[in-house]
Order: sequence, then C-alpha cells, then structure tokens
Amino acid sequence: MIVTFTVNGTNQVVNVAGSESLLTVLREQLGLPGSKNACEQGECGSCSVILDGALVTSCLVMAADCEGADVTTVEGIGSERELHAVQQALLDHGAVQCGFCTPGFVVAATHLLEHDPHPTEDDIKEALSGNVCRCTGYGAILRALVELTEETA
Repeated sequence: MIVTFTVNGTNQVVNVAGSESLLTVLREQLGLPGSKNACEQGECGSCSVILDGALVTSCLVMAADCEGADVTTVEGIGSERELHAVQQALLDHGAVQCGFCTPGFVVAATHLLEHDPHPTEDDIKEALSGNVCRCTGYGAILRALVELTEETA
C-alpha cells in the first residue's frame, strides 16, 4: 500500500505492509532513528512523535493509517546548528545520561510547551508520565523543564 504523508515538513511517499507500524517506517524506510524501538507496546514513550498535533507512540500507529498525516519526530525539533529550547535545557541540566529515552522526552515536552508555554510542575509531570527513563530518576529532567518554563514566563 502506498502512503503519502509529511514528516518534519517533507512530503514522503512510502510503500507499507498492512501491519507495519509508523515507528518501523520512520526508522527503516525513512532513516529517522531518533524514535527508539523499545517496548513496542506504547508503554515507554521512547518512540513518541507528534501526529496531526497529537502526541502518540509511533509503535502503536499503523503506517497505513497515516495517509495525509503530518508527523514531527525528534529530528524535526531543533537542528544540529541550533538546539530547541527543550533540548538545550535537558543538556544544560545534565538530564541526558544514556540518551535512549531522551528523544521521547524531547517530543513530549515540546508538545506540552506548544500547547501550554507556562505549565505548572504538576502539568509537566503529567505530560511526561508516558515516558520511562531507567537512568536519571527524572529529577534532572523535571528541573530542566521547570526552569525552562520559568525563564519564558
């Protein structure tokens, strides 16, 4: 099945099998490895993307259902030359250890701040609740985002 959609502002045309996930297409066909393949059950947040304005776990989205969709992956947030404010905040606060979960946190936090530029600490915790980190204990991640939102207030 041919599927046409936009990924990080670029039109894409891919040939997908009926059961292929968006995550698989992003990683294997489009060469976008930022969304990580971890649990494949939508529980860890490592594969989070923004799909038509909604935060989703791409492992649970069928690629065939993305016809005409707009997808933003971590590769579409910031650039090599200029990090997004969320990326910079995580880096500045030592909130990146092994880095495996970082793309999911970046996408989730960016989505939150696009909808609420001044969230409370509880709002941030809720927005990130679908992301699992095995290294940081979440403290540095939370401090980075709280400080970022206080800077922009």
